Amino acid sequence: MGKNKIIPYDKNLVPFARKLRKNMTPGEVILWQHIRKQTLGYQFHRQVPIDQFIVDFYCHELNLAIEVDGSSHDFPETSANDLKRQNKLENLGVQFIRFEESEVVKNYNTVVETISDWIDINSNDN
Repeated sequence: MGKNKIIPYDKNLVPFARKLRKNMTPGEVILWQHIRKQTLGYQFHRQVPIDQFIVDFYCHELNLAIEVDGSSHDFPETSANDLKRQNKLENLGVQFIRFEESEVVKNYNTVVETISDWIDINSNDN
């Protein structure tokens, strides 16, 4: 993993990303409250444009995207689109951790611990 690798993004997505920041889901709000300050020394940002997409949370230094999937992701077409999107971003070097909205709302401590464990294991690659 390269530190702070710059991945180009569609600048037209910036206004939409700002709108998403103002209208986060309950799970996104909860997770943001727990990772907005540095998590194991790494800074996360919310609703970040990458390539032609916007990810829920992103750490530039780790090239790590965190997605919180609500009920809208339960539909087969949405799941297929999520997978295509994730594969495209992974080809650009982005790594993903995905959580269900309900998991974040009900078990945010476990979610934050999972993220911290991922960072602990993967930050050694830097």
